[in-house]
Amino acid sequence: MTANEWIGGLMEITTAHTAEIDPAVLAAARRLCDDAFDGEFSDDDWDHALGGVHALVWEDGELVGHGSVVQRRLLAGGRALRTGYVEAVAVRADRRGRGHGAAVMTALEGVLRRAYEVGALGAAEDAVDFYAARGWVPWRGPTSVLGPDGPVRTADDDGGLFVLPVTAAPDLDGPIACDWRGGDVW
Repeated sequence: MTANEWIGGLMEITTAHTAEIDPAVLAAARRLCDDAFDGEFSDDDWDHALGGVHALVWEDGELVGHGSVVQRRLLAGGRALRTGYVEAVAVRADRRGRGHGAAVMTALEGVLRRAYEVGALGAAEDAVDFYAARGWVPWRGPTSVLGPDGPVRTADDDGGLFVLPVTAAPDLDGPIACDWRGGDVW
């Protein structure tokens, strides 16, 4: 756990595995995501955020930021990449633009750099510049999912996948496929 001085108060960033987080804190993180995504955050979206490492940003004892990284396998360049997939990055509306999202990502990127070959995330349109400024790069090749009946193209997701190469340097123009899951696959 780390703490940083923040203008107007104290910002504390904690990281912990889902299993180590009090259920009340997880419930608060879920509410934060629901609010941040204006009701467009589904039960599947929350399920995708569980089972990995969460970054929680607290300001004056209140949860104001959240994100998590979970392990996934992405297939690219003829190999399975051990991938830390970033999920449920959210900052309370009245705290946006003050560095809380950057604090979440700094904590998660530290996890990625210590444990994964590559980081990946599906970027919302309004967050593309934020991720690009942090060194995340868009995947330019076609995306697919390994569905129950075999590979299925996910053309609607082309251009929205961003990666952070860590120890692997995949061909960003080549095809990439993710593992199947309920809800949004990317």
